[in-house]
Amino acid sequence: MPIDIGITDTDREKIAAGLARLLADTYTLYLKTHNYHWNVTGPMFQTLHLMFEAQYIELATAVDLIAERIRALGAHAPASYRAFAELSSIPEEGDSPDATTMIERLVHGQESVVRTARSLFPLIEQAADAPSADLLTQRMQVHEKTAWMLRSLLQ
Repeated sequence: MPIDIGITDTDREKIAAGLARLLADTYTLYLKTHNYHWNVTGPMFQTLHLMFEAQYIELATAVDLIAERIRALGAHAPASYRAFAELSSIPEEGDSPDATTMIERLVHGQESVVRTARSLFPLIEQAADAPSADLLTQRMQVHEKTAWMLRSLLQ
């Protein structure tokens, strides 16, 4: 059935493509955060282990919300490591960093997600896509707050 929600097909496709990048960034950050949860060591182990767990659980919920918005717009949500690697602005690392480097990398990852979300606003506002704008606003609030909390650990 055709989708008739007051957003043109072209705009829905562009918004979905942007949300696919946001989904890829969010999933990549989820994987990185979960990895750090498992592998963190050092004097702040307990604090960081629990903090990273709370963060990856929140990210796991977020990927579902973003993917479901993509589907509501009539597009297929990317769902493979290959697709996420191609779409994500967050680099994958193959090393085992110390706790401070983990925190720094997570700050960069959180900020990357915010930049991706922010970049979608002009199109979403032009298309009057309030549900996508609401989703982006919520995601940006979470990621900006998380980046601030992580940065605070480095001072």
